[in-house]
Amino acid sequence: MSATAPDPLDDPRAPLTRERTHLADSRAALRAMREDVEALDIKDVAANWVNAQVLTRQIDERIKALADLSDTPLFFGRLDYLHAPGAEQAEGAEGERFYIGRRHVHDADGDPMVIDWRAPVSQPFYRASKKDPMDVGLRRRFGYTGGELTAYEDERLSDPSETAATSKLLQQEIERPRVGPMRDIVATIQPEQDEIVRSGLGGTVCVQGGPGTGKTAVGLHRVAYLLYAHRERLARTGTLVIGPNRSFLHYIEQVLPALGELSVQQATVDDLVAHVEVRGTDEARAAVLKGDARMAEVLRRALYAQVTMPTEPVMVVRGSRRWRVPAYELEEIVRELLSREIRYGAAREALPQRIAHAVLVQMERAGEAPDDRVQDAVARHSAVKAAVKAVWPPADPAKLVLRLLSDGEFLAEHAAGILDEDEQKAVLWAKPVRSVKSAKWSSADAVLIDEAADLIQRTHSLGHVVLDEAQDLSPMQYRAVGRRCTTGSATVLGDLAQGTTPWATRSWEEALAHLGKSEGVIEELTAGFRVPTDVITYASRLLPHIAPGLTPVASVRENPGFFEVRAVDGVADVVHACEELLRHEGSTGLIAADARVPALAEALTAAGIGFLAPGEETTEETRLTLVPASLAKGLEYDYVVLDEPRAVVDGEPDERTGLRRLYVALTRAVSGLIVAHTGPLPEQLAGRAAG
Repeated sequence: MSATAPDPLDDPRAPLTRERTHLADSRAALRAMREDVEALDIKDVAANWVNAQVLTRQIDERIKALADLSDTPLFFGRLDYLHAPGAEQAEGAEGERFYIGRRHVHDADGDPMVIDWRAPVSQPFYRASKKDPMDVGLRRRFGYTGGELTAYEDERLSDPSETAATSKLLQQEIERPRVGPMRDIVATIQPEQDEIVRSGLGGTVCVQGGPGTGKTAVGLHRVAYLLYAHRERLARTGTLVIGPNRSFLHYIEQVLPALGELSVQQATVDDLVAHVEVRGTDEARAAVLKGDARMAEVLRRALYAQVTMPTEPVMVVRGSRRWRVPAYELEEIVRELLSREIRYGAAREALPQRIAHAVLVQMERAGEAPDDRVQDAVARHSAVKAAVKAVWPPADPAKLVLRLLSDGEFLAEHAAGILDEDEQKAVLWAKPVRSVKSAKWSSADAVLIDEAADLIQRTHSLGHVVLDEAQDLSPMQYRAVGRRCTTGSATVLGDLAQGTTPWATRSWEEALAHLGKSEGVIEELTAGFRVPTDVITYASRLLPHIAPGLTPVASVRENPGFFEVRAVDGVADVVHACEELLRHEGSTGLIAADARVPALAEALTAAGIGFLAPGEETTEETRLTLVPASLAKGLEYDYVVLDEPRAVVDGEPDERTGLRRLYVALTRAVSGLIVAHTGPLPEQLAGRAAG
């Protein structure tokens, strides 16, 4: 882009008008880019229908990526460099101006009008400071209202006389009301977040972040950055975002498309291990034991116990000749395959070829000259097939797990020294089950089957996996995720204080070890951009009881937010509190213990107040969501009414888990929170007078 001088004082047009003109010109250029792609004719390019299909799909994806979203600003910032980036900073050298946006836009001559936020030249927008201006003379932020550019704000980083001040536009963007799904944070990424976002593809990063620190957004933006920096590689290997439930995935699903990234898949852990239909549930102790990493060794033992040493030779008849492979030689082959620790299925496929090779060696000694076709024929010989079936039988992962969970003697044999008798009894099903289809598999059982499936046949590895709300995974679930990125890397996101499962993660070092990424770097985000100061301070009273030693989140919001602890007489007062908050702009969430949701739903309906379920998109007409506490994690609302904190705690199997669930519920509000209670508050929250 050609150098652009600073705004001359005698320019008759106001700066805001010129910026609006550049926005209009950039939109026109983006539209032209899209029209150019739409006009592509591939009839004479594609050699066959397969290539034509692939090319058509790529063009369609490119057209979608070039969509101009009317409610999403095309650019949000501007950098005026003192010198041309990358050039020597010679005296008198002329700088350049770059507009920073969600995607790259160029004019008809190919000159950039908007620079992708992920480009190296855009990095100073997030990291430059008075202390280290990174050769930036001016950083300009833009403010938008309804898609229209309405304000700008300048920071003259190279001017020592100008003191650094908090950006009001930045604060406004952070505190903007939230209606609809989660949005991107490209305009508000902070330096510590940017370091994580731009970390390399080769390394795994684990982000510990309390409520409102932006860890989910950081993880999603890291995916977008990696796709920009390593597009060809990740196009081959694939990327995946894993969330805790469908409601959460629906909430975040628009972030990457808004950044022009359409190829990233989303799933839950249950989706990944869906080898069988899950129709049952486990008691807490059984679920914890099935999720214990020790079960991996139990499964490995049970699987490889099916391999037996041959006791009879193999006799291969070809024409008038007979070739005999003695039992001791067969045993050497089997032991060698076992010692290599390759997958059960791969070893089983190699065994007939090894036996055939032993036959070919005898043929060559006898003066014959067999080739590869002869070896393949020998490997398919009925005698060889029979020997392989007897020595190394085929294995079905679901049948293997079925036998372990329903046959006490079989489990005891392979869990000896790993699980004690009481643990074995807890894992066993109450009644034996005859078939895979009739079994009432639990989610934990499905993970065991996935582990067994990987022992038999290697799981396909992706290039990068983002794992959100990771603190709630069991060791076996971590292993299941780790199998999906054995040759790739991962971004692990979570908060130890928000672990609400009986098997919740105790430390990130332990979690990374189960994931197979012990070398991963652990980063901590402690600056809170979402939760108001009064709210996070109140919620942090629980930290000594649920996550001792964890650094409390420090809110950096200028707006302290609305916060009230309110004693109420019943459900009618809770409904009234919702009506109060709905008078404000933005979304409202009513969060309650799962058992209290039906009564609250009935009361809201009787009052004529429409409401949504978690995951359903809020609109201007319906801005209230009724949220069971068990589904609140990862969601956020401008205003929240938290119903009966004591019931949230009592709804969990133990107090610590209940207090963690309460911590989650308390920290979903962006602008205001009413804590409504009829009974006593949990003693851990004592000290705050009711409003």
